[in-house]
Amino acid sequence: MTSLDVAWDYASAHITSFASRYPRTLTATVSLGLAGFAATAFGIAPQVPDAADLPQRTVVESVATVDLHAQLDALAEHDLDLYRSDVTRVSDTADSLLARLNVADPRAAAFLRSDAVARKLLEGRAGKRVQVRVDSRGALEELVARYAAPGTDKLPTQFTRLRIQRIADKLVADTSTLPLSSQTLMAGGTIRSSLFNATDEAGIPDGVATQLAEIFANDIDFRRELKRGASFSVVYETLTADGEPITWGPVTGRVLAAEFVNKGQTFSAMWFKDGDGKGAYFGLDGQSKQRSFLASPLEFSRVTSGFSMRMHPILNSWKQHNGVDYGAPVGTPVRTIGDGVVEFAGWQNGYGNVIQVRHGNERLTVYAHLSRIEVAKGQKVEQGAIIGAVGQTGWATGPHLHFEVKIDGLQRDPLLVAQASEAAVVAPASKARFGQLAQSARVQLGVAETLPRTPLLGE
Repeated sequence: MTSLDVAWDYASAHITSFASRYPRTLTATVSLGLAGFAATAFGIAPQVPDAADLPQRTVVESVATVDLHAQLDALAEHDLDLYRSDVTRVSDTADSLLARLNVADPRAAAFLRSDAVARKLLEGRAGKRVQVRVDSRGALEELVARYAAPGTDKLPTQFTRLRIQRIADKLVADTSTLPLSSQTLMAGGTIRSSLFNATDEAGIPDGVATQLAEIFANDIDFRRELKRGASFSVVYETLTADGEPITWGPVTGRVLAAEFVNKGQTFSAMWFKDGDGKGAYFGLDGQSKQRSFLASPLEFSRVTSGFSMRMHPILNSWKQHNGVDYGAPVGTPVRTIGDGVVEFAGWQNGYGNVIQVRHGNERLTVYAHLSRIEVAKGQKVEQGAIIGAVGQTGWATGPHLHFEVKIDGLQRDPLLVAQASEAAVVAPASKARFGQLAQSARVQLGVAETLPRTPLLGE
């Protein structure tokens, strides 16, 4: 063994002994050494040549393209299916509808005129949403129409799908009734001039706006008390047929929850179905929004003469007007404001066509100047049922509805009567479930309130 080997063994023994007695000291020493190495490496890194100084070479290479004429020929040989959608109109014929849909197919037009099932496309109400699929020549391959199922009411649950298909070069038509699907949407807006203008700006259907006016009718007089700058948030259903929003009927779905802020006051409501299966609107505090009398016999209209003194338009003298006149187009549906029995339905001097409905507690409602009557004496009617239509019969200078409320034979202000009428209550057994749904409604309305809104001018 050389002296160098002896020295190495001696040093190794001492290092091992040091490491066992002072492990932390050794670790720190090694780390410091590595850090120094890193610092040295960092110090020399800038000595690498700058990329800008490196030699550069430009490579130019031609890319072959497929002949354009060959591409057009291949496209011409490919069979194309073209789609187009539209809505039926009152004036539509088989030829005019297909022409608007870019269908160039005389056989299809003849089929729409002759086939008993296909003819339903142009029968009944207009507004049916139609989608067609045609080939590259314009020949009809398939037509699908969706519209309200027969007998559906204000809030429909089903739709009719009419389908015409070309099978083995022969057109075949069939119909089926299917359930509507619902989606929940949230929106909000700010009043600039009117509720309907604000809901239009927010993309909210008119049917939902009408429901908002109905829900808060006993809290806000939308004709006189709604102020510029008032805001609202709403959670509502939209009904779809095969994924397409429905376009028929006065509404697209029910308002599930809503909040209105007007003149510093906040009003809220949500739809709640009690154990008896009958739903109604309640405030989030449990107070009912739905009373035994509706605030108006029309869904939403303009009051042309209130319950007050006025210059009579025919007698030209000041008289007490013991009712409310609602200006509306001829044919606008008129509904009863509460459950009752039809006491009179017919012609009555200056009232023209008139309906009288007897309610409980010696209350009678009168609907005059109607263009048509849709109920008969002795018939039972429920709140909101359509009983006739606005007209201009009797002593009327223009189309409107004259409406009266009598209590013990004396006329009363209909709005005050509606506000003072009995309210529904949440059953004790349903209060816990109501509280849970109310909390969920608060969260949804809070989200709707944060959605972007069109600011008022000057903001």
